[in-house]
Amino acid sequence: MDIVVFDNVTKAYRSGEVTVDALRDVTLRIPEKSFTALVGPSGSGKTTALNLIGCLDQPTRGTLTVAGQAMAGMSRRQGAAFRGAHLGFVFQDFSLLPVLSVYENVEYPLRMIRRMSKKACRPEVTRLLASVGMEDQADKYPAQLSGGQKQRTAVARALVGQPALVLADEPTANLDGQTAQKVIALMKRMRDEFGTTFVFSTHDPRIMEQAEVLFHLEDGRLVDTQAAPGEVDR
Repeated sequence: MDIVVFDNVTKAYRSGEVTVDALRDVTLRIPEKSFTALVGPSGSGKTTALNLIGCLDQPTRGTLTVAGQAMAGMSRRQGAAFRGAHLGFVFQDFSLLPVLSVYENVEYPLRMIRRMSKKACRPEVTRLLASVGMEDQADKYPAQLSGGQKQRTAVARALVGQPALVLADEPTANLDGQTAQKVIALMKRMRDEFGTTFVFSTHDPRIMEQAEVLFHLEDGRLVDTQAAPGEVDR
């Protein structure tokens, strides 16, 4: 089953009198529970595609369906509710709140988006911190963590609401090679444990090597698809 379906999607932006197509007639399918990467040079459209999947923007033309929901015509409020229910995010700069502890950063989506009580949050937060190996760092603050520890915390925060899909924008860009390998292995293990689809926007060859599906974008067009046997219906 496909969790993301692009059908002739174009995304155009206006810059003064000029219209720029960041994506041009892209058609692709992302399988459920896959480890998928959008790759290509800067300006290829991969971040635009990730933003569309994340309901942070809408297509100019074509249709896009994510987790069974058509993205067209969603209001800002509906988009926020959809993200809270179905999506998690991991960023290259970690995007942890510096005034909150590790535990509180992971708890934050449940408290602020799901409106859960602290008592109700505790089992899920504790479980995720244990899964990513951060339970012994729960009381520390982001400034006290290494880059790898920050990204482990970010992965736990992305997964705490049990999303169907996690979107990761260059998640290893600020990590050294050894730490990046550990974080990639962690995310793949989390995919296997929780059945979550991971979609990456990346330049990192280490993620590309681990990806089961690769979509190559250039100048806003899908130019190639590579998949492990059985991963994509071609």
